[in-house]
Amino acid sequence: MNYLFLDNGFEEIEAITVVDLLRRAEISLTTVSLTGKDLVLGAHNVGVEADCLFDNVDFSDAEMLILPGGQTQLGKHSGLCELLRQHNENNKMIAAICAAPSVLGQLGILAGKQATCYPGFEAALGESYVGGLVVESKNVITAKGPGLASDFAFCIIEHIKGSDVADRVYDTAQY
Repeated sequence: MNYLFLDNGFEEIEAITVVDLLRRAEISLTTVSLTGKDLVLGAHNVGVEADCLFDNVDFSDAEMLILPGGQTQLGKHSGLCELLRQHNENNKMIAAICAAPSVLGQLGILAGKQATCYPGFEAALGESYVGGLVVESKNVITAKGPGLASDFAFCIIEHIKGSDVADRVYDTAQY
């Protein structure tokens, strides 16, 4: 199972685009609220109902953890931070876009890896920051920002299901 985490202030395009495209690729994906409530408000006051609440999930089946960016408090959620650390220690995949890679940098997850992020968050990535639009390095995928949500999603799809599935979803999403 793959999990996408929602906190108040998330970038709607980064979350919804990823959810839509991964589900078109028939990739198991569950959205998880970090707020303690099913309804999570995005950065532009778009409400999204999460599939479940963080405290009600057993993440032992987690394959990939996905973090959309935005004006969120992802790095202050102790349960998520511990989950990210454990996932990284087990060399499992983590994907983050926009401001969210800064959380990975602050947790030390980007050590020895390359990454990108939204302009203004580079310092949190330290020596890992290489710029670029979408960067895959070891067990981490990062992307620069909202305009790259589709590219980010296609990189995740390619990693999980291969380029043939990513190409098929890309082709069907162009109509």
